[in-house]
Amino acid sequence: MSAAEPTLSPDWSQELDMVTHQLQNETITLALPGLGVAGLLLMIGSSALRHPDVGVLLGISLLLFAAGIWFLHRWNYAVAAWALVIGVLATVLIVICWNGVGVAVGLLVVPVALATVLLSRLAGVAAAGCCTLFVLLVPESLVFVPFQVCVVAIIAIWSIIGIILLALRPLLTTVQWAWSSYRQSQAMLEQARDYQGQLHQALDELTTTNMQLSRLNQHTQSLRQIAEEERHIKERFVANVSHELRTPLNMIIGFCEIITQSPETYGDAVPPALLADLAVVLRNGQHLLSLINDVLDLSQIESRRVSLIKERVSLAEIVQAATIAVRPLYASKDLYLESDIPADLPPVFCDRTRIREVLLNLLSNAGRFTERGGVRVRAWREGGDIVISVADTGPGIAEEDHDKLFKPFQQLDVTVRRHYGGTGLGLTISKNFVELHGGSMWVESVAGQGATVLFRLPIDPPAPVEGGPLRWLNPYRPYEERVRSSILKPVVVRPRLVVIESGTAMQKLLARHLNNVEVVPVADLEEAFQEMKREPVQALLINDLQVDEALQRVSASSRLPYSVPAIICSVPGVEQAAGALGAEDYLVKPISRKMLLETLERVTPDAKTV
Repeated sequence: MSAAEPTLSPDWSQELDMVTHQLQNETITLALPGLGVAGLLLMIGSSALRHPDVGVLLGISLLLFAAGIWFLHRWNYAVAAWALVIGVLATVLIVICWNGVGVAVGLLVVPVALATVLLSRLAGVAAAGCCTLFVLLVPESLVFVPFQVCVVAIIAIWSIIGIILLALRPLLTTVQWAWSSYRQSQAMLEQARDYQGQLHQALDELTTTNMQLSRLNQHTQSLRQIAEEERHIKERFVANVSHELRTPLNMIIGFCEIITQSPETYGDAVPPALLADLAVVLRNGQHLLSLINDVLDLSQIESRRVSLIKERVSLAEIVQAATIAVRPLYASKDLYLESDIPADLPPVFCDRTRIREVLLNLLSNAGRFTERGGVRVRAWREGGDIVISVADTGPGIAEEDHDKLFKPFQQLDVTVRRHYGGTGLGLTISKNFVELHGGSMWVESVAGQGATVLFRLPIDPPAPVEGGPLRWLNPYRPYEERVRSSILKPVVVRPRLVVIESGTAMQKLLARHLNNVEVVPVADLEEAFQEMKREPVQALLINDLQVDEALQRVSASSRLPYSVPAIICSVPGVEQAAGALGAEDYLVKPISRKMLLETLERVTPDAKTV
C-alpha cells in the first residue's frame, strides 16, 4: 500500500463498500431515464433507418426494458446491472448490424462505461475487449465500417476505460480519506465526551476533597491550639515542680554535706554507720538534683525561655576548660584525652557557658562509655562555620540507633543505664543548645568501631530575619497576576453534626432552627465513630430518652476524639413520647380533623369514622 492510500479497518471498509453499493444503485436509477430517452429517440428517428419498423419496435423494447430493469433492480442489484449492460450492448449491436449503421460503433462506449461503473473494473475491461473484437471482426456482409471509424471506436472504447479508472482512483481515495477522517473525528468526539464526563466527575471530586480539606484544616487548627495550650501547661508544670523540688532537696543536700564533712559540729556522738548512710543520701540527692536540673533545662529550651549571652570567644579556651574538668574521670580509667585545635581558628560568636556545657556532656559520655583507648577532640573551619568533633574508641553505635541518641530519656540498651548511669537527657540538651546558636549536631559511628559526635557552630551571628508576613515574600521575584479565574466551585464549609437517634425529631429541630448546617444521621455509636473518622465533625448529638445510659456508653468508649464534644439530650418524637406515656399515639397541637381521623383509624382500625 502506498503512502497516499489511507489505512482502513475492516469495519470501515465494509461500511465503505456499502456506501459504494448504494451509489451504484443510484447510478442504475439515473441510467434508466436515459435508456427511456434513447428508446423515444429511436422511435422518432426510425424513418432514417433502413428498416423503420425495426427502429420503432426497438424503441418500444427499450422503454419496456427500462421498466423491467426498474423492477428487477428492486429485487437483485447484480442481476439488474448485468441485464442493463447486456441489454444496452444488444441494442447497439442491433442498430449496427440490422440497420447497417456503421458509424454507430461509437455507441459501444456506452455498455463499456456501464459495465465499468456498475459492475467492476474487470467487467469493464472484459466488455471493452468484446467490443474491440466485434469492431475488428465484424464482416462486411453485415455492415461496412470504415477503417478510420474502427480506429476511432477502438480508441474511444479503451479511452473511456482509462478515463473512468483514472477518475475513480482519486475519487475512491478521496472518499476513503474522507470516510477515515469522519470515523476518526467521530471517535475523537466520543473520546472528548468521555473526557468531559471524567473532567466533570474530577471537578466534583476535587470540590468535595477541597471541602474535606478545609474541614480538616479547621480541625487541625483547633487541635493545634489545644496542643499548644497543653504544652504550655506541661512546661509550667515542669518548671514549677522543678523549682518546688529543688528547694527542699537543696536543704537535704546541704545538711548531709555539713554532717558528713564536719561531724564534729554535732559532737562526738555521730556513729560511723550513720555517716555512711548519710553519704548514700547525699550521693542520691545530688543525682536527683542533677536530674531535676536537666529536666528544667529541657523544659526551658522547649519553651524558648533560655537566654544566651553571646560574645566573641576563643574555641581553644572552651575546649581547654572542658578537658580540664573531665580529666580526673579519664585518669581514673587510664584513658588518654587529646585535643587538636588549630591556633588560627577565628573566635566564635556564642555563649561560652552553654558551649562549654555541650563539650562537657560529650566528653563525659565518651569517657563513661570507653573502657580502652581514649578520646580525641578536633576542630576545623568549613566555610563560615566551625566544626567540632569528639571521637572515642568505645563500643560504637549501630546505624539504626543513631536517631535514638538525641531523644529525651532514651538509652540504646536497658542495661546501659544500670551499668553507666545517666538520665538520657545530656545529648538532647546539648543538641538543643547547639541549635539555639544556629548550628547542628550529628553522630558518625559503626558498631564496634567507636563513635564520633560532631556539631557545627556559625562563626558570625546569622542575619536578622525580618518579622511579619513580608518575610515569606521574595522581593526579587516579579509579581505574576492570575489571568484566568478558577473553574472550581467556591467551597462553603458548613458545620457538620452527627446525630444519633431512633426517629427524626432532632433532625427536624436542627433543620428548623439552624441554617447552613450539615446534619449526618446515624443509627448507633459505632457508626458515629466511623463517620467522625471519615471526616471531622463539630459535635456529636445523642437524642435518647435514657440520658444516663447514653452518657455511660459515651464515657465508656475511648474512641471519641478529644476535640469533639458529645451533647446528650432527650427530644422525644411522637412515637417516643407516646411510648413513654404508655399511650397508643400522641398528637401535638394544633390538631386537624384529618390528623385526628387518621389517628383514630390507626389506633382502632375496626371502628367506623364519620
